[in-house]
Amino acid sequence: MNRKYFLSSFIAATTVLPAFKSLAYAVENENPSFKIPPYLKQGDTIGITSPAGYITLEQVQPSVLQMQNWGFNIKIGATIGKRDYTYGGTDEERLADFQQMLDDPNIKAIMCARGGYGFVRIIDKLDFTAFKRNPKWIIGFSDITVLHCHLAKNYGISSIHSKMCNSFPDDWSKAEPIQIDTILSIKNALIGEQMNYTASFNTSNRLGKADGILVGGNLSIIETLAGSDSDLDTRGKILFIEDTGEYLYSIDRMMWNLNRSGKLKNLKGLIIGGFKVKPDDVGEEFGKTIYDIVLEKIKEYKYPVTFDFPVGHQRNNFALKCGVNHILEVTETASILKSL
Repeated sequence: MNRKYFLSSFIAATTVLPAFKSLAYAVENENPSFKIPPYLKQGDTIGITSPAGYITLEQVQPSVLQMQNWGFNIKIGATIGKRDYTYGGTDEERLADFQQMLDDPNIKAIMCARGGYGFVRIIDKLDFTAFKRNPKWIIGFSDITVLHCHLAKNYGISSIHSKMCNSFPDDWSKAEPIQIDTILSIKNALIGEQMNYTASFNTSNRLGKADGILVGGNLSIIETLAGSDSDLDTRGKILFIEDTGEYLYSIDRMMWNLNRSGKLKNLKGLIIGGFKVKPDDVGEEFGKTIYDIVLEKIKEYKYPVTFDFPVGHQRNNFALKCGVNHILEVTETASILKSL
């Protein structure tokens, strides 16, 4: 403040200060830090539940054995082995099982057994009161994107986007190196190791360096959450997306949704993971590639972009910490993503 005009300035300042403070608060908290749950140590308990699709106890056994080998105790949820058509039990059963694991202070992480469909049917009925007081890591991808987005939007609590129980190898000694590496990345994320991934250079990449909180997941899930209480806020973030089983025109439509809703406007960086595309129907060829579709939507923005990143419905699907600060560097030789 100019002391020469202290009195007049003081009167003016007392008039505008509340508005100024509100503006400062809004800017400062546009991208607040997330709360990172405690990392796990040997002897901690991981709960396994199925809030979406159906899975058998036999199918989760390889993951149970492996996580026990890592030194963790495992609690099998009541939904494992239950079935209500495509779901891992009725909505009420899946809700009760997940709620119990959220509330149990002895469970330090929750691994979703598989994706499929169903989390959106129960998300609004979950009570996160105890979870907010004592956050824990929640692990999964695909349909579990619903939860990653919900936690980011409403509670600012970090989570782990990764493979689930149905991706663990039946025989660890016979597993391919990429399968072992991706599963081990889950352990590394849970115990607090720095995550450091490299993707090969792609001619469609846009070079640059950025740092910011990492958010994202399955593109179709992110799109369908628009306007809901789980709508993902991407401002000032590094966004990653992936998808599977979609036609190119559907991906184009979803990318237009992200563009028109402002989700691509104020990014720090953009990561395009795996996209398993349905072949065009004969005579209905779309005529654009994934690279064309994405670059068209972001041509007016300047942030770094990397394609073919090792995340998605594929073998090279590494664990990513959502809601954690990362550095993304896209160069002429490779793309590197590193957690801070």
